[in-house]
Amino acid sequence: MPADIAARRVRLDEIERELARLRYRHDIAMSAFRFEEATALGPQLAALERERAALAAALPPEGEPPTGIVPTLAAPRGRRRR
Repeated sequence: MPADIAARRVRLDEIERELARLRYRHDIAMSAFRFEEATALGPQLAALERERAALAAALPPEGEPPTGIVPTLAAPRGRRRR
C-alpha cells in the first residue's frame, strides 16, 4: 500500500508541475492578446484540475509539519531601587 501512495504522490507532483506550466502559458497568451490560444488551454487546465482534486482527495493527509520550539516570553524585570 505505501508504494501505491508514493506513486500517487509522484503523479500529484507531476500534475502540479504541468498545471504551473499551462497556467504560465495561459497568462502569457492572455497578456499578448492571443485569446484563441488561451481559450484552447482551458480544457487541458480543467482536466488537470479535476485529476489533481481526485488524487488529493484519495491521499491520506501527510500530517502536521514539526513546529519546533516555541519561545516563551520572560517576565518583565521591575526597576531596581538603590
